[in-house]
Amino acid sequence: MIEKPAQTSIEINELSKKRWSPRSYDANRPVSRQQILSLCEAARWAPSCYNDQPWKFIICDKFTNKDAYDKLFSCLVELNQGWAVNAPVLIAVVATNNFSFNGKENRWAQYDCGAAAVTLAYEAVNQGLVIHQMGGFDAEKLMKEFSIPDDHTPMAVIAVGYQSEIEKLSEQYQKTEKAERSRRPLNENFYLSDWGKGIE
Repeated sequence: MIEKPAQTSIEINELSKKRWSPRSYDANRPVSRQQILSLCEAARWAPSCYNDQPWKFIICDKFTNKDAYDKLFSCLVELNQGWAVNAPVLIAVVATNNFSFNGKENRWAQYDCGAAAVTLAYEAVNQGLVIHQMGGFDAEKLMKEFSIPDDHTPMAVIAVGYQSEIEKLSEQYQKTEKAERSRRPLNENFYLSDWGKGIE
């Protein structure tokens, strides 16, 4: 088991420091139904434009419905299948493209889906779980496999479970797991009062 707390320049909360995206999962340790419900509940309370909650989460638990799990797993690109095969839970995150109250396009739907997903991620840390969010999947296949209506957009697939030993991973991913976490300096992405004026 590897812990890689963020080496922050300013003190932040422990959940944010602990959250990272490992690829090594314990294939034999299920995620409890209560934990799954807690993840959903946390995501449910994420902020959204007009409180429209434009997210849908399709939860596939290998231990309770392997057919559904295999269906979602088959939508992952081969590179992600190589390590995600051991994750006991896969979750598809899908954005609802239009507002529910007036049917008009919701241009903030994908932003709001991201907010719900990251809220789920922090609850996973709180539950002692690890998650890895993936963009490497076949969106068209996912739409077809789960009969998702056309006015929705698949955004990500999330692997959820308990961390395992990195020795189970390929050599390439073992290096990634051991590598130090890094981020750009604050002033490269955070501007004070004007574009390009990095915060100090």
